[in-house]
Amino acid sequence: MKKVKSKDCSKKINSAVFISGRGTNFKSLLSFSKKKLSPIRIKLLITDNKKAKGIFFAKKNNVKFKSFSYKTRQRSELKIFKELKKNKIKFIMLAGFMKILSKNFINKFDGKIVNIHPSLLPKYKGLNAHKKVLKNKDKFSGCTVHFVSKKLDSGKIIMQKKVRVLNNDNIKKLEKRILKIENKIYPLAIKKIFN
Repeated sequence: MKKVKSKDCSKKINSAVFISGRGTNFKSLLSFSKKKLSPIRIKLLITDNKKAKGIFFAKKNNVKFKSFSYKTRQRSELKIFKELKKNKIKFIMLAGFMKILSKNFINKFDGKIVNIHPSLLPKYKGLNAHKKVLKNKDKFSGCTVHFVSKKLDSGKIIMQKKVRVLNNDNIKKLEKRILKIENKIYPLAIKKIFN
């Protein structure tokens, strides 16, 4: 994996966040990006859902946002790529983006796309991680920040955090607790990449 290096701390790296929903990780990354020692500057929000709640945080923080219908992946990715190029984006953070990026797209940003996943990878890749954790009566779950590779949820792990599964947990309760941890570790993982 190629590391993205910021040669000068005062020169932040132009970054984009991709979301599909409520955008709590986007919100957390936004506040982190505003810190003096943060290596990133969030210039762009990309979403496949024009009603994504996360757009509210973009508007509130004067971050440019673009919505793409994803009727065809190839066409949408071409448009997204043009938008990224126009805004000189060098780094991408997926934060609850519910579309799978093509190998071609990943190649263009090799080693410069990261994702957060709500399980302790390599366990429970893909959808319904919380459901699988509860079904298998796991004692622990958690979340993982990893580089995006051509295989789903299989890229190099940057950071993980464990969460104990409680006896009275259901999908909603577990998801809520893990999401709080996600919001904390995503910025820490970004910091780790650039240090």
